[in-house]
Amino acid sequence: MAEKYQYLLFDLDGTLTDSRPGIVKCVQYSLRKMGRRVPPEEELLCFIGPPLVVSYQEYCGMSREEAEKATALYRERYADTGLFENAVYDGIPEVLGKLKEAGYTLAIATSKPEPYLIRILEHFHLSGYFTVLSGSGLSGERNSKAEVIEDALCQLAVWKAGEGTDGENYRGRKAEPAVLKEIRDAAVMIGDRHHDIDGANACGIDSLGVNYGYAEPGELTKAGAVYELDQVEELVDFFVSSSSANR
Repeated sequence: MAEKYQYLLFDLDGTLTDSRPGIVKCVQYSLRKMGRRVPPEEELLCFIGPPLVVSYQEYCGMSREEAEKATALYRERYADTGLFENAVYDGIPEVLGKLKEAGYTLAIATSKPEPYLIRILEHFHLSGYFTVLSGSGLSGERNSKAEVIEDALCQLAVWKAGEGTDGENYRGRKAEPAVLKEIRDAAVMIGDRHHDIDGANACGIDSLGVNYGYAEPGELTKAGAVYELDQVEELVDFFVSSSSANR
């Protein structure tokens, strides 16, 4: 149960923040610019969470080249406006504070480009809770959820080996295999879409699905989430209350 974990990796969109308005408006903007049909807002919620290039291909029938063009158009609006059309879920700062106080090491693993991730965390005053941040690259680096999660694990291993400073970027330094295994064995990925669960499975770590986000009914169970929770507050019950006697 919860006492086996030390490293908590969080998704961003749909897990820590409700990013629906910004993402939907930017997808609509990109589709209009390309002369494509603009579906109703409810049909675009599938874009919350997965990598954009994947979503444009899967949900709009675009080629890879078209999806990359659509992604560039999306970012035209997102970079200045869309990223702040967003809100932190009620209770998240309190939850993160209690988890950190309880001794957990927190990290972010998101498909959102890392420069945007950093700006969002700073804007909402969430940066201080996290030891490691991992997002995708604007030039195509870490373009799958598994790559983002693995990057976060490797950064945590480098941090652990050197007992570094929170918030520093540890990318590019070699993680010792023994330390990386220790991190992997004690890590869990927390997210609201099947991509989070799939990525965790690919990286050999456990997963916890949160049903308050944007998953379809049964999506997280079907993907193989090890645990599922329905409310933000349950994260404290799961990780702090259930393991307090063992920490």
